Amino acid sequence: MKYAINEYPGTKSITLLCLFILYTPLLVVSLYSFNSLRSITKWGEFTFDWYIKAFNNPAIQEATLNSLLIGVLASSIGTLIALAAAMGLLRGAPLKRQKIVVGAINLPLLLPEIVVAVSSLTFFIAINMTLGFGTILIAHIVFCIPFAYLPISTRLKDIKQSFDEAAYDLYASRWQSFRYVTLPMAMPGIVSGLMLAFVVSLDDFIIANMVAGPGSSTLPMTIYSMLRVGLTPEINAISTLLLLISILFVTASWWANRSSKSAS
Repeated sequence: MKYAINEYPGTKSITLLCLFILYTPLLVVSLYSFNSLRSITKWGEFTFDWYIKAFNNPAIQEATLNSLLIGVLASSIGTLIALAAAMGLLRGAPLKRQKIVVGAINLPLLLPEIVVAVSSLTFFIAINMTLGFGTILIAHIVFCIPFAYLPISTRLKDIKQSFDEAAYDLYASRWQSFRYVTLPMAMPGIVSGLMLAFVVSLDDFIIANMVAGPGSSTLPMTIYSMLRVGLTPEINAISTLLLLISILFVTASWWANRSSKSAS
């Protein structure tokens, strides 16, 4: 039986209150990033000076390049691994205890991020690996895999096996069937997973802060180190840009996943 939302008194008010508490601080940070004064309580004039100052900050420039490079590499490699895992689990021969394997892939989504960070740090120390850019990249690849796997596996489940069978009837090899049939049809899910993994990597602080070494600071780490000195409109500007990028990629990921479902 379906119930209308008005049959649950107070749910609308609670929802609006939660949204207000969640998004009002973000709006305030974004608004004061255009404030000409350094104050976060008094408004001066509208200006883009803090964005220009942030772009010209060498520490922010270096951290941004590190974050973008790690984000692109981690999301790309993580998406390829997720695609291989999805193809093996959904298109290959059935595995024994397949649900356990799927659960292991999605486990980082359920674990607290600090647990993943400490586990990664312990692993790198155990194998005597020097902390730095490489350790952040490896940790982010592992963390990105489940985020890319979910939309890819969802898309592959919507693709009927009859398409592959029709390709085999036309004398296509397994690679040709994948290249010309499965891959184009699964591309919306792959793109969605790639963008979602990129945002996760770009915004991550806990894992990167735990496994980073000297000279391998990411943008969230740099923002945190600047916050320890004091909150400035420069930090507000960088935070606003990160927020906009995250919203853009999450929206694009949702749209790609939605368009794939409507095309099915």
